[in-house]
Amino acid sequence: MKLRFDDSVEQFRGQFRSWLADNRPDPEVMAADPPLSTGHAPEWVRHWTRAMFDAGWLVPGWPPELGGRDAGPIETFVVLEELAAAKVPRTTNVQGLGIVAPSIVDYGTPEQVRDYAMAILRGEATACLGMSEPDAGSDLASLSTRAVLDGDTESGEWVIDGQKVWTSGANYADFCFLFCRTEPDEPKHKGISILLVPMDAAGITVRPLPEIVHPDTPDLNEVFLDAVRVPATNLVGRRGDGWAMANGSLAHERGMVWVSAVMGLEQSLATLLDQAPSLLAAMGPVERALATDQIVQIAIDTHAARCLGQRGFAKLARGGSAPEQALMKLYASDCRQQVARVAADIQGADSLELGAVDDDGTHAVDEPRGTWMEQYFHSFANTISAGTSEIQRNIIAERVLGLPRG
Repeated sequence: MKLRFDDSVEQFRGQFRSWLADNRPDPEVMAADPPLSTGHAPEWVRHWTRAMFDAGWLVPGWPPELGGRDAGPIETFVVLEELAAAKVPRTTNVQGLGIVAPSIVDYGTPEQVRDYAMAILRGEATACLGMSEPDAGSDLASLSTRAVLDGDTESGEWVIDGQKVWTSGANYADFCFLFCRTEPDEPKHKGISILLVPMDAAGITVRPLPEIVHPDTPDLNEVFLDAVRVPATNLVGRRGDGWAMANGSLAHERGMVWVSAVMGLEQSLATLLDQAPSLLAAMGPVERALATDQIVQIAIDTHAARCLGQRGFAKLARGGSAPEQALMKLYASDCRQQVARVAADIQGADSLELGAVDDDGTHAVDEPRGTWMEQYFHSFANTISAGTSEIQRNIIAERVLGLPRG
């Protein structure tokens, strides 16, 4: 069976493909000035984001005044496909465009939309997401970063104290979409609020957390907040309603997260298949048979991942619910880790030479890069971000399968 889109969607694809060919960033410029983290937007990224916004391609499903063209979810999917094929990122500030801006549009005041969401959409600012803490990773309700209102809700200020960790892009972001506890006496799910916090505010200290892969360009950070003051009007949505808004915020990320996950998986498979003949030729008969079986299984899993994603996406596009979305994130991230592990094992000692593969800077977000061992190390991040695999298994067990809590 071959899945295809109808003629109107393919016409839409052709229109975007033509615009992309005429307006895409210069690959040499991209390679000369690569982003240093997900909070860093080089000059070419800012110009590119603004160009997409002005042309209505940045968020196709939104109205023109928000950088879209009132397109449907299928058309949005096509745009993401074409960007990945062209090795051009829609943005380097994935959490800003994918989570923070939509959340501010949904829950923020008109002034917050104007000053914060529109700044992201026009390429003028980047954002980080302040959720995880040392004692509150996937369990957001356990966070302890506290904000106390000094004064009234119009002219007063929030005073924030606490610590965040694993905050992607905080070392370059312009502001933080910060989850904090404002109602300490309420049940833990009901006392959380969201504040917009400029990252240059007095009392903020950012400490990057270098990774094994590419330690010179860390993306993860610790963020310390010591009596940080922001205007009371920086509260997003209703006070104490952060838990409900968090579910909405992450829904923005998970709704299309399968697209980049599957495309990254398919690119990994294509690279492995390209290398497989020479790698297999150097093996003995038994090892070759085992490795071939593993590669075939990866190919099957990759095709299954796309089918699973498209099945769930089709349900969402029709306005229904899609339990496949919960399965998709877990399945794709586990497959990504498996392909890197198998490929590194087949390649042998050569895979251990970290930095042996040059990165020319021309790639889409979430595109696999580096040696197979580097990809394997990085694959653990895919099993953590946007909800850990352990939490995803609990969600599937309780909400999809209806199993009792053990």
